[in-house]
This record gives sequence, structure tokens and C-alpha cells, in this order.
Amino acid sequence: MTAPALVMVARGSSDPMVAQVTHELRSGLQQLRSEISIHGAFLEQSPPSVGQVADQIAEAGIDEVVLVPLQLTHAVDCSPFLDDVLSRSRSRHPKLRFTMSRPIGPELSLLTILDQRLRSSLSQARCLELDGLVLSADCGGDVRGSSLLARRARQWSTHHRLPCLTAVADDSGPSVAQAIMSLRAQGRRHIAVGSFFLAADESYRAQSDLAYRYGAVAVSEPLGAAREVIDLVLARYAFAAMDLLDFGLEDAETEEVPERHLSVVSA
Repeated sequence: MTAPALVMVARGSSDPMVAQVTHELRSGLQQLRSEISIHGAFLEQSPPSVGQVADQIAEAGIDEVVLVPLQLTHAVDCSPFLDDVLSRSRSRHPKLRFTMSRPIGPELSLLTILDQRLRSSLSQARCLELDGLVLSADCGGDVRGSSLLARRARQWSTHHRLPCLTAVADDSGPSVAQAIMSLRAQGRRHIAVGSFFLAADESYRAQSDLAYRYGAVAVSEPLGAAREVIDLVLARYAFAAMDLLDFGLEDAETEEVPERHLSVVSA
């Protein structure tokens, strides 16, 4: 039995380096799981689209597909646009069975790579003193994602024994400038920004430029195709693929339920 295809769904960009992160993730995943057909697809600007990838999968004779959204701030619910993508994919390929995993989300393991990226930026800036942190993200995400992002900021704060505020790029919460100003109002002068972004897209660059304009001593690079991200993609894929398994329940429903089980069901 052929394993379901894995399709990572990311935002596109006019900058080819943004799409390169998804391609690097695909390469890393393929090395770990060579038996799975693994693809990257983009929602805008960058090719290929989800529809184009679905065409390739159908031509390869694979009939099951798991879409994995590469969203770091959504923990449970995907954006409505992704729901529309799933609906259009099913209409375009009625013979393919699609399911969508929950997004990557703000998992605790990602703080490890965030620390590594920030230490590198601090080293390049030759910064020897730090008294405040900002956790900068693309958006607030869904309700659960927003809650988890705030928790990650608290955990990061506790780990480094420094105050840490969250900032988002989509106006759903404080901007990185507002977060820096809030820390400055507390007397903090050496503030670094940890970038909870997957790639250096337009939102990341805007937040980075704004952070430096308001006096940040360092801004970390995005998480990129880190092993922690690869592991999370595989975990989301494996869990969602369970929805495609046929346990023969339809046949079981036509069978007569043994009398000895009836009392248990009614209880």
C-alpha cells in the first residue's frame, strides 16, 4: 500500500529565498522518509500551487494526500483560505482523498532553534549585554495559537531571566516597535528580538527593519529548515494520515451486534 503524499503548504513570495526554505524542508524530509512522496506548494506568487502539485500526485498514481500547513502561530484552526484550498482541491481531483493536518503551531521545541538563531545574531552584533527580549511573530494565529505563543514568551522569559513581550506583524496585537517601547518604559536599554518566522518574507523584513529603527541590539534570523521543524512536519503528517485509514467500519455497521454487547452499549 502506497503511503499518502505529504504536501507542505506555505505562503509564497516574490523573493525566491522564501520559497527555498520550503524546498530545503522537503529535501530534509525526503532524506528521512524516502518512501513518501513529499512536495512543497505555495498559496501565492511562488509556484507550484496546491492544484499543480495535486495534478502531479494524481499522475503518479497516488490516491491519498495529506496537506500540512507551515503556519507557526496557528495551533488548531487553519486560516479560512486554507479551508478553501482544501475544498477546491477535492473538487478538482474527486478521485484523490485529501485531509489537512493541524498547523505546525508554536511548539516548545521551536524555542531551541530560536535561541540558536538569536545567539548567532548577538554574536555578530558583538552584543555583551542584554536586559529585554521580544518574541516577534507573523500574526496572532487562532485562539489556541495566540495563547500558546504568549506561553512560549513566558517560558523564554523564565529561561533567560529577562522580561519578554510578544509582537505581531498583522496589527492583531502590539507591533515590535510597541513592544520595544514598552520595555524601554521599564528601563530596559539592551533589547533583542527573537524572530518566530519560518522564512525571511516581507513580514519578517518589515518587523526586523522596525526593530532596528527602534533600537534593538539584535534581531535573529528566521527558524528556517531546522530539524525541529522537520520533526514537527512529520508528526503532523503521521497523525493526520490516520484519518485516511479504512478500518472497515462501514462493513462492521452492517453486521449484527452480538447480544452480549448490547447491555454495554446501552449503559
